Amino acid sequence: MTSDISPPVISDFNEIDAGISILHQHRSNWEETTIPQRLGYLQECIDRTIGVADVWMRVACQAKGIDPKSPLAGEELVAGAISTVRNIRLLMTTLQADGINPSKIRQREDGQFVAEVLPGNAIERLLYLGYRGEVWLEPGTLPTQGRIYREPTASQIALILGAGNVSAIVAMDALWKLFGENQVVIIKMNPVNAYIGAYLADAFAPLIQAGFIQIVYGGAEVGKYLCQHPQIETIHITGSHRTHDAIVWGATATEQRERKAANNPRITKPITSELGCVTPIIVVPGKWSQSDISFQARQVAGTVAHNASFNCASGQVLVTAAGWAQQAEFLAAVKRELAAIPPRQAYYPGAQDRYQALLDKYPQSEPLGARTPEIVPWTLIPDVPPVAGEYALTEEAFCGVLAEVSLAEPLGTRIAARTAADFLTKAVEFANESVWGTLSCTLIIDTQTQQEHRAELDKAIATLKYGAIGVNMWSGMLFYLGSTTWGAYPGNTLADIGSGSGCVHNTSLFDRPQKSVAYAPFRIFPTPAWFATHRNLLGMARQLLKFEAYPSWQKLPGLVLAALRG
Repeated sequence: MTSDISPPVISDFNEIDAGISILHQHRSNWEETTIPQRLGYLQECIDRTIGVADVWMRVACQAKGIDPKSPLAGEELVAGAISTVRNIRLLMTTLQADGINPSKIRQREDGQFVAEVLPGNAIERLLYLGYRGEVWLEPGTLPTQGRIYREPTASQIALILGAGNVSAIVAMDALWKLFGENQVVIIKMNPVNAYIGAYLADAFAPLIQAGFIQIVYGGAEVGKYLCQHPQIETIHITGSHRTHDAIVWGATATEQRERKAANNPRITKPITSELGCVTPIIVVPGKWSQSDISFQARQVAGTVAHNASFNCASGQVLVTAAGWAQQAEFLAAVKRELAAIPPRQAYYPGAQDRYQALLDKYPQSEPLGARTPEIVPWTLIPDVPPVAGEYALTEEAFCGVLAEVSLAEPLGTRIAARTAADFLTKAVEFANESVWGTLSCTLIIDTQTQQEHRAELDKAIATLKYGAIGVNMWSGMLFYLGSTTWGAYPGNTLADIGSGSGCVHNTSLFDRPQKSVAYAPFRIFPTPAWFATHRNLLGMARQLLKFEAYPSWQKLPGLVLAALRG
């Protein structure tokens, strides 16, 4: 089969300087671009993204070892063009709206404001039946939107250091910088997925031709040159906290330690970041049917297997109650579901080394398939101690490993947790204090337990210090939804950056979001798109692309029918 993947291109420093010069010359034009004109650019970008969607998907499949005609190819369509198109359309909706709908805002008893962002309209109410999405604003903050449109400031030149795993990330980051922060953008593509750059350039051609976006290519040297360039005024990075610290504090551990002690960063430009997480999946004990156990085991397995587990929100720590009568049965079902998922190519650099480090730390690890130079098998690590500093709780695996932690009463013993309420309290404390990162967290709780412990569940959600919380749905879906925000829980410092600082994909343009929470029914129907066993994911994704670009009641039956075939 002929490959559509172009050879890597490295931009020389002269090309980079020329690109930055173009942005510098046109940034005042962006300041003066009216909302109707911005809507025109966004509309063109939707149409152009649709035009490259198929080849964008195909090259991503080739790079990741996926048959582009298989159901699994739909994963790349969703994680690329569809997420981008939805993000653009939601930005357009906000820019066209006359402020916040007061009926969508509620104030909690503690005074914190919460905005309902999903469903956004009548058609979404039917499409996302039983789902609900919220943006929680910083405590003490009033629900305001679009500060840059109320209080315009001079446009700056932003550098985006792109992610190499999910192709829509860099597109959505660029959209946020332009339309959410009023900054013109130079994108450095990640070498892992630099092949996507040509399709982004096509999709965003109107903004590139107008001098508002530039795209360059290269590795660490190009990134270093860009970060230190005097005309680059702000930086956004999606990657690891180690990369962040190398940029901000120095290339060696000694230099970083000395600079942090002296509060003397190498780079003082404003920098925002999304830097991953050891994502916990908290399973609240309840009385489940056999089909409940099977469904939720499929969900957990899907959070691990999606994108070969190269997601910052991939499920990594499965947290259950030691005293739950169905614990052993559920864990066995998760093991079966993972074992039944075909292996994926370990395309992301360093996967084998990270996997081996986990095997070395945990000899009890249970690989559920054969390991090859191209494959890291789905692997369970049973009986990981729930102790702060534990390796599996502090190191992001970024490969197909799921650590199992049992919480007992008191924390760290094998005495049974007596109730769901007790477990919720302990699980939230454990996730907040002992698991690294504050980006994403998934919580699974059955309908009856929700009803019986409504107040405790509300308190748990309020107390969880994560930027994206999924209740009965994988937290990674908050990235796709776009109406929800994406980023670490506020509070990280430059010297202790954790999962990063700032948020992106905030299509409602809320001025000071704290976190987002999305809720789904305990038993989602039809089969969710993030389930690895979805039988018609590509067919559904093709319908979804058409729908997200131009939603209509006429397109809904075709989308629903395709979803039902999953």
